[in-house]
Amino acid sequence: MRKMLVDVIFASEKRKDMLLLLREGKMEMGDILSSLDTTRQALLPQAKVLEEHHLVTHRNDSYELTAIGELLVAEIIPLIDKAEVMGVNLDYWGTHDLGFIPPHLLDRIGDIRECTVTEPSLVDTYEVNRDFLEMAYRSSSLYFIFNFMHPSLPSIIDQFLQRNIDVYIIVSKDVLKKLKEELHEVTERFITGGKMRCCLHEKEMKLLSLAINDSCFVLRLFSRDNTFCNKQLACCTPRAHQWARDLFDHYMKDSVPITKL
Repeated sequence: MRKMLVDVIFASEKRKDMLLLLREGKMEMGDILSSLDTTRQALLPQAKVLEEHHLVTHRNDSYELTAIGELLVAEIIPLIDKAEVMGVNLDYWGTHDLGFIPPHLLDRIGDIRECTVTEPSLVDTYEVNRDFLEMAYRSSSLYFIFNFMHPSLPSIIDQFLQRNIDVYIIVSKDVLKKLKEELHEVTERFITGGKMRCCLHEKEMKLLSLAINDSCFVLRLFSRDNTFCNKQLACCTPRAHQWARDLFDHYMKDSVPITKL
């Protein structure tokens, strides 16, 4: 009796791993055994199940995906990527509001694997991530989204501009109001200086902040009950960096330039 294809793929770690391995192309059984660190005796029954369900085919001890196998593997890789992203920091993702992610980037959430979640101590609540800051000073461009007023923002921006770094900032209406009321002269100088582009996003932004340098990003999210959370999600892989840039661009397209206060 044949199994459901979902069971064929996911009910056995060996079958799933063999399918994923064969996405690169035809392989000799010896190479498959070596890559999966298993024995012929353990793998052959699982390979037979894959063959019986038309997911792989073999000839002269070489195995490859069938057309059905290729189709399904192309779909399960993104699913596994997403599961890995969520699974590593499950409590974090499960307790935070993900409404800030547009559908096309939510579908690519697997791009931000290998992220780390940190929580500064109470005394360091408003300290800028030091690793991010060191990389930022060596960057050519910086991108920020602020949904709250960081107390160190003016001095940090001033240091970036003195180093001739291009700075792009998106702020919420509340942040802009606070800048006008409390830091009018400093903000006016930044905006008219030419090296900083500041934009207003008038729609709701369901994230606290996003900071991107040339190598990585740091993200702060609201908790699901819409309360402030100091935990920081940081990631420095190329795919994650591009994901963060695409997220910034998503908010930028609905923002308007601030040319004067």
